[in-house]
Amino acid sequence: MPKLQQDGRHEVQFVTLHGHRRAFVKVGDGPALLLLHGLGCDHTTWEPVIDTLARRYTVIAPDLLGHGLSDKPRADYSVGGYANGMRDLLTVLGIDRVTVVGHSFGGGVAMQFAYQFPERTERLVVVASGGLGPEVSPAIRAITTPGFHQLMGVLTLPGVRHLGKAGLVALSRTRIKAARDFDEVAEIYDSFRDPAARAAIRHVVSAVVDWRGQIVTMADRAYLTEAMPMAVIWGRDDRVIPVRHASNAAMLAPNARVEVLPHAGHFPHKDHPQRFAKVLHEFVRSTEPATYSRARFRNLLRSGQGAARPVASVTPLRDASA
Repeated sequence: MPKLQQDGRHEVQFVTLHGHRRAFVKVGDGPALLLLHGLGCDHTTWEPVIDTLARRYTVIAPDLLGHGLSDKPRADYSVGGYANGMRDLLTVLGIDRVTVVGHSFGGGVAMQFAYQFPERTERLVVVASGGLGPEVSPAIRAITTPGFHQLMGVLTLPGVRHLGKAGLVALSRTRIKAARDFDEVAEIYDSFRDPAARAAIRHVVSAVVDWRGQIVTMADRAYLTEAMPMAVIWGRDDRVIPVRHASNAAMLAPNARVEVLPHAGHFPHKDHPQRFAKVLHEFVRSTEPATYSRARFRNLLRSGQGAARPVASVTPLRDASA
């Protein structure tokens, strides 16, 4: 399995699955955590927390297909397709069961993984996740509009891209709350210089978002979380997916643990890495891994609780303490 050193921090490994090269980081020892990044990001979004988590856990942080150092083919970019890819990656790595942690779009993949492969999922953690309400940033909806590919081709020309990226990074260092996440946006913008990456991201977004907002939802299957520990982590100042979606999660899955981190945006694991790692560790430490029972799963499916539930915000949120 060839390896590549990146940024002097973590060794990136590669494995070829179904003819496509997948990149991932695997560090630490102990119970397995699978960290799934969001749209347009890669495993480096987890860099602020990987080392802390690796003191107690085996951390697997892949670049999803179409992202980062993984291949960007014309392929299946649905949440179900991604869930299958994660199952196959874990199988190759000899890891049977994981606590799956998904951020933003990766949260949707995490929920799908837990739904498709409950026998391989010990716990489910979603971070500022998609799939919990229709609202989403207009910037994400714009990716599906005609002309996006061509416009980004112009906006990512060398001089324009360098100026735009520098401007976004500079804004992220101000005290403007709305610009809190612009450093991460700058990295996503920079990745769009690759036409294959732009095409892949558009396929991903088209599968989960239309002009009215998010299409994919966990509302019709949330009752299945009764058989699995679930945690929801959000940033209070999220401008990409509203923090009220954490309330939706609390209503859809009443047994879920909901934590809202103050002074954090769409990337709470980057804004407050130590606090994020503490919340995640306390959740894992205080819950027993789910034990898959086909009979229980069958009874849940037969119970008639599968009708989609409304997603109005009705549950008060608790800010996570430092």
